[in-house]
Amino acid sequence: MQTILGLGMGAFLLTAFIWFLPILLILRSDKTNGAEKLFWILAVIFVSWFAWIFYALLAPLGGHREIQ
Repeated sequence: MQTILGLGMGAFLLTAFIWFLPILLILRSDKTNGAEKLFWILAVIFVSWFAWIFYALLAPLGGHREIQ
């Protein structure tokens, strides 16, 4: 089966997975929660993968939480 660009469905699924990977990693992360997690996901969607790199380096923005 060919897509519009002439690529197979496998190539499309691989590309979609790679695009969604930062979002999945943020969703599964314990670094942040609530509104801050939503902010980072929106940043990845509307800015780019660079937002995920900043997430990995800077999160959480509000300071460090105490470990219980």
